[in-house]
Amino acid sequence: MENMLHLAPTSRVPLDCFVLPRDQLPPAMSPAVVSLPVIDMRRGRDEVRRAVLDAGKEFGFFQASPRINKQVVGHGVPEQVLRDMEAVCEEFFLLPAPDKAEFYSEDKAKRNRLFSGATYETGGDKYWRDCLRLACPFPVVASDTTKGDWPDKPQRLREVVEKFIVLARRVGMELLRLLCEAMGLQPDIFVGDISGGDVIININRYPPCPSPRTMLGLPPHCDRNLITLLLPGAVHGLDVAYKGDWIKVEPVPNAIVVNFGQQLEVVSNGMLKSIEHRATTNSVKARTSVATFIMPTPDCLIGPAEEFVGEDNPPYYRTVKFRDFVRTYNVVKLGSGLNLTTNLRNVQKEISSK
Repeated sequence: MENMLHLAPTSRVPLDCFVLPRDQLPPAMSPAVVSLPVIDMRRGRDEVRRAVLDAGKEFGFFQASPRINKQVVGHGVPEQVLRDMEAVCEEFFLLPAPDKAEFYSEDKAKRNRLFSGATYETGGDKYWRDCLRLACPFPVVASDTTKGDWPDKPQRLREVVEKFIVLARRVGMELLRLLCEAMGLQPDIFVGDISGGDVIININRYPPCPSPRTMLGLPPHCDRNLITLLLPGAVHGLDVAYKGDWIKVEPVPNAIVVNFGQQLEVVSNGMLKSIEHRATTNSVKARTSVATFIMPTPDCLIGPAEEFVGEDNPPYYRTVKFRDFVRTYNVVKLGSGLNLTTNLRNVQKEISSK
């Protein structure tokens, strides 16, 4: 527990291992220059599915918000559910250290744990983040014994998280159906093992940072799963790679940020893009975000769908088990600009050579 950043005074944290060369931390562009698309899912279905597909080809990200303004996207998760989720996550990190100590673990194989830093191998670089990771089998069953090692404080944490998972996953699956329709595929292509793994929740806590210009909350990376839904919180901290630069994503009230994972890129044979993103820090306010990952089962074989392969469009990715992909794509190294080591085709060559 002594490694947990949100519990230790900054003066007691050894900072050298967190500091990265400034040339590895290029600043993000203002949202006024480039911004993520915001899609109104309450418009006609044809319009919505085209917009989702276009966002997947261009950005790999978009924002969804139920607020009634020029950026409306009716994602279907009630505002009260979002507020409850944000509140209970905040309450957890404000608990006294003894109430959280039993959940702390540096064992990456544990399904549920509290830890500090990144889940990737980073060559010794450390990142300014604490995280509560929870795994939830789907469909959600209240009596499921696999959630027995979830925290029991705050008292309502399990109830709130389970309700949020059900609704967030529903949004993710509807977006996948819309993508299928837009690409001319059967609407159930993403039903089954490819989306049937545990739903993973990462509750991220980024405490105020003593040197935001030289420290990151998370390194540039692409998500290894199918699709991610992020509750970003009210404090800026998400940057998305775009055409050799970074876009600063300004939080939209009540928004869910949608991020296409690498398995969508593989299935679409590169039509959809899984885009690098990073978490930045600030010196003033703590930031809490919640990432919901829709995962394949470990033994799910994933490769380009036959609809995306032809004489003029050979398969660019190999078909591999998801567990093998995750084991190989587990190293992040920062270069002078964007993290080019996450090129999927290179990763899959490495898998096939083993």
